[in-house]
Amino acid sequence: MTTTTETRGSLIDEETFAGKIYIDGKWTAGAAGEIASIEPATGNTLAMVGLAGPEDVARAAEGAARAQKEWAATPHPARAAVLRRAGQLWEQHADEIAQWNVREVGAIPPLAGFALHVTAAECYEASALPSAPKGAVLSSEEPRLSLSEQVPVGVVGVISPFNVPLILGIRAVAPALALGNAVLLKPDPRTIITGGVSMVRIFEEAGLPPGLLQLIPGGADVGEAMVTDPRVRVIAFTGSTRAGRIVGELAGRHLTRAHLELGGNSAFVVRHDADVDKAVNLATWGSFLHQGQICMTVGRHIVHESLFEEYVSKLAAKAETMHVGDPAAGPTHLGPLIDEVQRDRVHTLVQDAVAHGAVLRAGGTYEGLFYRPTVLANPPREVTAYCDEVFGPVASVVPFSSDDEAIELAAETDFGLSLGIVTADVMAALEMARLIPTGIVHINDQTVNDEANTPFGGVGASGTGSRHGGAQASIDAFTETRWITMRREPGTYPL
Repeated sequence: MTTTTETRGSLIDEETFAGKIYIDGKWTAGAAGEIASIEPATGNTLAMVGLAGPEDVARAAEGAARAQKEWAATPHPARAAVLRRAGQLWEQHADEIAQWNVREVGAIPPLAGFALHVTAAECYEASALPSAPKGAVLSSEEPRLSLSEQVPVGVVGVISPFNVPLILGIRAVAPALALGNAVLLKPDPRTIITGGVSMVRIFEEAGLPPGLLQLIPGGADVGEAMVTDPRVRVIAFTGSTRAGRIVGELAGRHLTRAHLELGGNSAFVVRHDADVDKAVNLATWGSFLHQGQICMTVGRHIVHESLFEEYVSKLAAKAETMHVGDPAAGPTHLGPLIDEVQRDRVHTLVQDAVAHGAVLRAGGTYEGLFYRPTVLANPPREVTAYCDEVFGPVASVVPFSSDDEAIELAAETDFGLSLGIVTADVMAALEMARLIPTGIVHINDQTVNDEANTPFGGVGASGTGSRHGGAQASIDAFTETRWITMRREPGTYPL
C-alpha cells in the first residue's frame, strides 16, 4: 500500500502501527483490540489498526497533561518551528498520504490533493500563532496596570469524521498544538490511517515532543470518556448534528467547552438573470464532489421558475455522463460511499422522495458502494431528501418565482452552514444573503470552499459558529482568558 520515492522514504509503515494506538510517543495495543481498515471501493483490507477503550483515554489524558506544561513553557520560536516543519512534511509526503486518502476514504485524486494542500496550509497558518498577540492592556478606574491574557487551556480533545479526515482533524490539531496545548485525537475508526496515523507520523518527524499528540481511535465510549475526563478542557467535534447534540449535552454537564462543527443542507440559489450553463457547472461540483459526503454540499437547488426546466435538464444530463468508479484504478468523477449503511440510507431517502412525488431525472441506482449522481425535481419540501442532510450525491431542485420566495426557501431549515447564489446582480445577492442565516456565503460560486485563513463554521443545527480560520478564531477556541492587575503598593480597603 505505501509508496516510496527516490528522495524520501515511506512515512507510514504498517508493521509499526499494525493493531496499535499511539500514547506517550509509543505505539501500543489498545484496550479494544484492533479493526480492519477497509478500502470501500474494493472491500479489501488495507491494514489492521488499533482501537482504544475508555481506560486508554484516561492514560492518554494523564500523559498529555504532564507533557503540556513543558510544551506551554517552550519559547514560541521552537513551537512555531515544529508547525512549519509539519507543513513541509505534508508537502514532501503528499503522494504517499494522498494514496491512503484515495484508497481508505474513497476520495478522488483531485480531492485528495486538495486535502493535502489545505492540511499543509493549516500548519503554516498555525505556525504564526505562537508569536501572535494574546492579550490586551485594559483601562482601569483604580491606580493599577490592568491586563487580559489568553493562556493555553491544557488538553484539547479532537473528534474528527470519516469524510475529509485530514482537513477536519488538522484544523483543530495544528492551532491547539501551536498555542501550547496537548491534543487527544480520535479519528473515525473507518479512516484511522489517513485521519490519525499520518498525522501522528508527520508531527513525530516534525519534532513534536512525546505525549503532546495522542492517537486514541474508538467508538462512542471513547468519545464519551474524552468529553468527561476532567483534564480535557476543550472538545473540538466535527460530525453529524445528531452526534453533536449528544457531545454538546455531555460537555455541558461536565462544564467542558465544546466547539461543534455539524451537518448542513446548503442552498444554491439561481436567480432569473443567471447563466444556466455556468450555474450547472458550479452545481455539479457542489452536489457531487466526494459523492456528496461533505458538510457544505449543495443539497437544495433553488432555481428561478423561468430557468427551472433548462437547469434541471442540463444538470441531469451532466449527471448521466459522470463516471463512477474506483478512484485508485483510474480517472473518475465519483468514488464509493464509505460503507453499506450510508449507501442504504441514501437510497432509502431517494426512494422515499420519489414515492412522495419527486421526479427522478437522473441516477437513483447503485452498484456496490458506487451510487450514481442523482437529480430529483420538485420534491415535496417535507421529504427528508430535501429538508435534511443526505450525505450522498443527491441534488434536489425546486423552483421559485421571486427573490422573497427564494429567501424563504433557503432559510426554511434548521441548518445554516453554507450558501451559494448565482446572479448577474451581486448586490442583490448580498442583500438576499443577509436575510438567510448561514455561516458562509459564496456569491457566484458553489458552497464547497475552504481556505486555512478564513472563518469556517455554521449556525443553528450546523454548529456553534466559526472556531476555525484566522488567528483570533483559533486563539479564542484553544485558550482561556484571564484578568491580571498589578499595583505599585498593596491596595487598602475599609474592612
